Amino acid sequence: MRIFVVGGAGYIGSVCAELLLDEGHEVTIFDSLTEGHQRAVDSRANFFQGELGDRPRIQAALSNARPDAVMHFAANALVGESMRDPSKYFRNNMCNGLNLLDAMVATGIQRIVFSSTCAIFGLPERLPIEETTPARPINPYGESKLAFEKILHWYDRIHGVKFVSLRYFNAAGATRNFGEDHRQETHLIPNVLKVALWQKPNVEIYGTDYETPDGTCIRDYIHIVDLARAHILALSAANSAFYNLGTGGGSSVREVIAACGKVTGRNIATIEKPRRPGDPPRLIASSETIKKELGWRPQFQSLEAIIESAWKWHEKFPRGYQD
Repeated sequence: MRIFVVGGAGYIGSVCAELLLDEGHEVTIFDSLTEGHQRAVDSRANFFQGELGDRPRIQAALSNARPDAVMHFAANALVGESMRDPSKYFRNNMCNGLNLLDAMVATGIQRIVFSSTCAIFGLPERLPIEETTPARPINPYGESKLAFEKILHWYDRIHGVKFVSLRYFNAAGATRNFGEDHRQETHLIPNVLKVALWQKPNVEIYGTDYETPDGTCIRDYIHIVDLARAHILALSAANSAFYNLGTGGGSSVREVIAACGKVTGRNIATIEKPRRPGDPPRLIASSETIKKELGWRPQFQSLEAIIESAWKWHEKFPRGYQD
């Protein structure tokens, strides 16, 4: 197939593009490089640099590539920033997403796989989170993603654009070639590994008094390769659908830090800080629906295996894509 990967120079998009190419698909990457990196663009892919805010540019790129399907990873994704600057999130995650959908309609492309988030659920009343869990986002980031899911529903009904929306929380890990390098790093595992690389003096633990076994938040970590495989499987979905993605388990902040120390063989200094507003004690996703309907199975169930893949990449590229 010919696949058009929007945001293919970012963390998840770059790995998905790599796996698509490994499977023999033809890949075109569209990325502004505002958050992504030129070095994260697989050399086997075609590349268009452009902004989703530029409707003529995205439509010209689609016309040139003539893809069978689009994968959409290009979104702002920092919860805290969305609380400070909601306009940025609604404009990019909704309005610019509309530019992409309208360009797809204009060029006759009728399949999209959307990178969504379990942040649409807010503070769930019970775990694990299923597709039927009420969506009650508590920040503009989650709200913008939920709004785009609703837009996808209507574009399917009105224009026949089939979609699969994949919701997940904590992507982690790396392949040999591509890993996690955000200009503003907020994710736990890469920040812990920065301590192991002696790039940070310590890692912050936000809240140690939650109602969990060790007092720290528990999250569902999923390997980036398993995420990418889910996106590729979604290309074959017969109908539009929403799927949650997770391993069904969870690891606390302290457990992640301990596992990073074990994998790296280095001491990880920590500093305890107060809770951050809006951080739920536990967030764990159920993936039973995508397992039943698309046959997806996560290959990396071990937290240490996920961290080991990330550590190998960070050791190889200690300054990320700057090297």
